[in-house]
Amino acid sequence: MGIKTVLHPVTDLAKAKEVYTALLGMAPVADDTYYVGYETGTQHTGLVPGGGPQGMTAPVAYWEVDDIEAKLAEVTAAGGTVKEPAHPVGGGRVVATFTDPDGNVLGLLQDS
Repeated sequence: MGIKTVLHPVTDLAKAKEVYTALLGMAPVADDTYYVGYETGTQHTGLVPGGGPQGMTAPVAYWEVDDIEAKLAEVTAAGGTVKEPAHPVGGGRVVATFTDPDGNVLGLLQDS
């Protein structure tokens, strides 16, 4: 298990895209008005204008898991709180978010 994806909320997608393209030294693999994404090896970095529909206010790291429902049950039993229940986002990927006891948002993702 490891961090597979990190999403960053941005206020100006065009400006952020310039910075991340320079930082990563590559063009984005996904480039739309609602999302820009980069693949660097096994890591995905995404830019989400305005924090997206989930209202992100800080970067969110998504940990890859084999069974998202089982992991959500495990982290909530340990004191986490589900913020965004597991739901499909396309391409066979399912994501969810939860908060730790300090309110930090953590993500989970499961690929089919």
